[in-house]
Amino acid sequence: MTERVKVVTLGCEKNLVDSEIMSGLIDARGYQLVDQADEATVIIVNTCGFIDAAKEESVNTILDMADFKQTGRLKALIVSGCLTQRYKKQLMEEMPEIDGIVGTGDFHHITDIVDEALRGKRPVKVGNPAFDYDQKLPRLVTTPRYTAFVKIAEGCDNACTFCSIPIMRGKFRSRSMESIVAEVRQLADQGVREVSLIAQDSTNYGTDLYDKFMLPELLNRVSEVEGISWVRLHYAYPGFFSDELIETIATNSKVCNYIDMPLQHSEDSILKRMRRPGRQRDTRELVARIRARIPDVALRTSIIVGFPGETDEDFERLCDFVREMKFDRLGVFTYSPEEDTPAVRLPDAVPDDVKEWRSNTLMEIQREVSKSLSGKHIGKEIEVLVERYDGRSDVYVGRSPYDAPEIDGEVFISNCKAAIGEIQKVRITHAYEFDMSGEGL
Repeated sequence: MTERVKVVTLGCEKNLVDSEIMSGLIDARGYQLVDQADEATVIIVNTCGFIDAAKEESVNTILDMADFKQTGRLKALIVSGCLTQRYKKQLMEEMPEIDGIVGTGDFHHITDIVDEALRGKRPVKVGNPAFDYDQKLPRLVTTPRYTAFVKIAEGCDNACTFCSIPIMRGKFRSRSMESIVAEVRQLADQGVREVSLIAQDSTNYGTDLYDKFMLPELLNRVSEVEGISWVRLHYAYPGFFSDELIETIATNSKVCNYIDMPLQHSEDSILKRMRRPGRQRDTRELVARIRARIPDVALRTSIIVGFPGETDEDFERLCDFVREMKFDRLGVFTYSPEEDTPAVRLPDAVPDDVKEWRSNTLMEIQREVSKSLSGKHIGKEIEVLVERYDGRSDVYVGRSPYDAPEIDGEVFISNCKAAIGEIQKVRITHAYEFDMSGEGL
């Protein structure tokens, strides 16, 4: 009987790409991929280990999947990803439910791990997280057929004091431009129209391979691929955001006017403790340059509250900063102390209840900001990527160039003439806190 494999993905889009490659390898091996865990004879849980909440979710998911050994057909439970890279010994010692593990640098060996686990060997394959995939590896894209994520680099060299990514993913490693463009061509041939370029630090792309910042050239090369309509950029490190990059986004019509740039904080004293680049003045100047050259840009950022040493005054100034900067999208995280990172040794820890209060307060401020910005596209004609039909409302639903998959708002379209996966020109007539609606043209 052919083994039936279910891949469960937790965490970020980079993990999703890894899962899609593992799925491609499993499919090529001749195993059958299934959607339902209770049908699977093998389950692979691709874990996240970034913060405490992610680690807890990963452990709970592993235990939930292990139940299918009693209630389903499960023979082997494999765990991969960031949690295994950090905690291979603890996982194997403390969770007998696990039948094999594979790290972030070894997931291309997944079929060997599955085979060995099915033979009762309980394999462990966790080495240096230095593997870099290319377009030659099989990949089964699990996002809707018209959109896909493309990993342009792996790891990170920035050594922020709060972050465990270098521990789990290794040093920064760019993929070659030829490999990335070749993969985008393959995706376009499969019907993908939107590619989201992802890396922990996308603005640093190329410095290790080409000795210079190559992201502007990469954006141009990817946008030349026939069939690709939108190119979206994620995780742009502010310290390396050049005027050349701003100009490329402003002048290349296929590059979405959408910038996901994690800032983490506004106050110089906290940024210094975090070991982040530049200071608040640099951030303000950068955002001003971006908005001056790309007036309709959508800026997304993320903020950490409750970092060690963050005083009430620091937080009040952070709130003022968020009110003044008026980011289109903002995510707030409470600081999570990660073992083996420098920040865990810092004094002046912030109590958990204060962290939560600060997080909720900052999100309320951002909601007011979002409301104040919601009407800026009313009356304008914008492109919308059509994603689904809502039968209850008899409208089609899609995303604008200012909205990333899964995390941002939607556009509700009446009189839509385009099919799902195509781009429809829409005149915006109404705006809400996060979403918009309009008429197809």
